[in-house]
Amino acid sequence: MFTGIVTDVGEIAAVEPRAEGLVRLVVACSYDPDTIEIGASIACSGVCLTAVARGRAPSSSSGEAKGWFAVDAAAETLRVTTAGDWRPGTKINLERALRVGDELGGHIVAGHVDGLAVLLARENLTDMARLTFQVGGALARFIAPKGSVALDGVSLTVNEVTSDAFGVLIIPHTLAVTTLGALDVGARVNIEVDVMARYAARLLERPTT
Repeated sequence: MFTGIVTDVGEIAAVEPRAEGLVRLVVACSYDPDTIEIGASIACSGVCLTAVARGRAPSSSSGEAKGWFAVDAAAETLRVTTAGDWRPGTKINLERALRVGDELGGHIVAGHVDGLAVLLARENLTDMARLTFQVGGALARFIAPKGSVALDGVSLTVNEVTSDAFGVLIIPHTLAVTTLGALDVGARVNIEVDVMARYAARLLERPTT
């Protein structure tokens, strides 16, 4: 489980195709690799992936040792998330798994991406940005004003909703410490709807007796 509070912006250092459509992704980050357990879950732009290796390597710019971890992404993950588009140099939001006793600063995020949202419009305000995203009808019914949504792993509050689109307001801090600040119109992001909205919709679908 995660909270949608990004703790680092990593960079894809290598993309290594493996057998059966599997791809190994090496992610450079500021995390101390000694604190990353093999088998630990890390949210990578909202996608829950399992660390399978870790280490340190010299940075090409500073020469200082920089931490990294590796994860394996299966064909289905590559198909239904933006992970299939990641290349060396791609920046991704990172969050370590929630531990018992940690502060729950965002909302409960499972790291199970529901689909993709497309940035329809961006309005740059004073130190902030209003972003409008389009989603498919199957997901739009789970999104409500003042509800929560995770976009590329970032916990956000929905401001307004239309039939197939919704808007969020991104504060200066979030623009500075996540990849959302660099999004341009047409960009695709991973979306995970609020788990509570999903369960509520499922309960309403059940026939009454």
